[in-house]
Amino acid sequence: MPGSLILIDSETASSDSEIKLTGMTSTYDVYKAVLWNVKPATDEAYLIARFTVSGTSDDSANYSRASLEFKSGGVNGGSAQADQTGINMIQNGTATSETHQSTWYIFNASNSSEYTYCTFEEVSMMYDAATLRGRHGGATLKEDQATDGISFHYSSGNIASGEFRLYGLKK
Repeated sequence: MPGSLILIDSETASSDSEIKLTGMTSTYDVYKAVLWNVKPATDEAYLIARFTVSGTSDDSANYSRASLEFKSGGVNGGSAQADQTGINMIQNGTATSETHQSTWYIFNASNSSEYTYCTFEEVSMMYDAATLRGRHGGATLKEDQATDGISFHYSSGNIASGEFRLYGLKK
């Protein structure tokens, strides 16, 4: 379907403490965020996502996430968190092959009477550069408020590099 994805925002990380993708309005019902080749500046760091309200990252302890994890050479299973200050993603590191890739679908962003929900798929090499991890799941910000974007930062250190895109899905 040509023209189904409309580019809203695009950022390239280069030693940034945070990347924000904004521009979610009532124009689209669903938004898609795509991250690729995202690398931390600090080894063994977790990528963390937060929704933004009026351009500011919401760091309230109202995020919940549930997902299935798949690991090469490890035990597969579920993972969940409740009442967190962000959505924790897969831990990765600074070696050449250790980059993070993910796709997010975001729902109810502009509805101030509903929670903002998302689904995500991610894949990353872990900090030991030997274990591939994949995760598929969903998350929510449990607040009745309109959100206008999504931000990403690492649990420690900066985002050394990476590409970030936000699209609107044509109605």
